[in-house]
Amino acid sequence: MIGFISCPFCQILTGAINKKTLFENETGFVVSDSFPITLGHSLIISKRHVGSFFEVTQQERQHLFDLIDQAKAYLDEEHKPACYNIGINDGETAGQTIPHLHIHLIPRYEEPGKDPRGGVRWLVPEKADYWSKP
Repeated sequence: MIGFISCPFCQILTGAINKKTLFENETGFVVSDSFPITLGHSLIISKRHVGSFFEVTQQERQHLFDLIDQAKAYLDEEHKPACYNIGINDGETAGQTIPHLHIHLIPRYEEPGKDPRGGVRWLVPEKADYWSKP
């Protein structure tokens, strides 16, 4: 079922926004992020208009995870990242700006001189560097 007319992810699904779909299955689809953090940053988006990961069924979750695997295999071949961050901003307070379930698959690359420790903990900078605090 298509959700709100103003939802950009629903508009991609209906063709109102022209955006190349990399992969899809019965539950979701994969596109490149329009504002990528790194090369290859991709979004795995639910076809059903739901705001939260906690609103999807177990079967829908499995289909979305299948798309994560498919997108990772593609990105491994195309860009050869060192590793990945996988994230869901679930709700406005968590930073979700489009209230439609989407999962970020963010390739990470070796960056000499940059310490990647803490990963997603940097969402709360004062709590990220726990390893060097007394």
